[in-house]
Amino acid sequence: MKEYNIAILKGDGIGPEVIEQAIKVLDSLTKTQNVSFKYHEFLIGGIAIDETGSPLPEDTINGCKKCDSVLLGAIGGPKWDKLPRKQKPETGLLGIRKELDTYANIRPVKIYNSMLKASPLKESIISDVDMVIVRELTGGIYFGEPREKNINSAKNTMIYEKYEIQRIAKKAFEIAQHRKKRVCSVDKANVLEVSQLWRETVSEIAKEYKDVELSHMYVDNAAMQIILNPREFDVILTSNLFGDILSDEASVITGSIGLLGSSSIGNKIGLYEPIHGSAPDISNLDIANPIATILSASMMLEYSLDEKGLADNINQAVEKAINDGYRTKDISRFDVKHLVGTKKMGDIIASNIK
Repeated sequence: MKEYNIAILKGDGIGPEVIEQAIKVLDSLTKTQNVSFKYHEFLIGGIAIDETGSPLPEDTINGCKKCDSVLLGAIGGPKWDKLPRKQKPETGLLGIRKELDTYANIRPVKIYNSMLKASPLKESIISDVDMVIVRELTGGIYFGEPREKNINSAKNTMIYEKYEIQRIAKKAFEIAQHRKKRVCSVDKANVLEVSQLWRETVSEIAKEYKDVELSHMYVDNAAMQIILNPREFDVILTSNLFGDILSDEASVITGSIGLLGSSSIGNKIGLYEPIHGSAPDISNLDIANPIATILSASMMLEYSLDEKGLADNINQAVEKAINDGYRTKDISRFDVKHLVGTKKMGDIIASNIK
């Protein structure tokens, strides 16, 4: 039997609630499949600040590095908003990504047919949308130095080394090879020198993947096309800042960010988390949507543990729950047969596991 060690970072707000449901679904696999999971819980974010004084304790870093993969809930909340930037919960998330060298953020955006009416876009535009956004995660303007803020001015620095662009581009092309074999690289090469290097480097890497079609698009146009014609995209490749914005925009067209998981991967250990925040206003009310976290666990199985069959099993279980009309509050506007809470949704999906 295969045994995997999974680091669990529940975090803040609804994080513990949705993580518990993902664990429930993972454990349901062990009943019929030749696999088992051993969980190791560590602190991160606001709760880590409260208990240790640091948003990312050394024990968490060391523990995660000893595991096969990391599953994270959510971090942050107004309780810690007034702390200095380097002491905020979000610093813990940036830090663990850096420590694990998870340079590639992967966010699938897929529409379920039974959820078409929940999208703010027309069904004729949104039907059959299935794209993946591959965002460079450990470079760019979020990490560039120098950076500072004075009374009358402030500055940030956008920097990309060529090797950073090369490795994220390779990841995007590899993903595209298992999909519809199209990569759209998004930049601002008409204005930014950093984007000019980005475009040149991606074009060079494309020569190694002759079976994948490469196109380029400016970020402002990409933002429009995600709304006007989202079906034209297969794999979107872009930088840290642009990817942050575009992936959040794309998530809205599915009807709820509670439906979308994400992965942050590199060469070794992956970090998997829902794209939504900690939502402290609804924590402990049993109304949070656990699907994004469950789908993040599915991505963990596929990308880090090489268990695509198990990942497909979870994906099918989630889709069956949605198609059978089970809805948490955030997706309860259309086609509802059964309004359920966080725990019940986890139970339903776990029971759908083959």
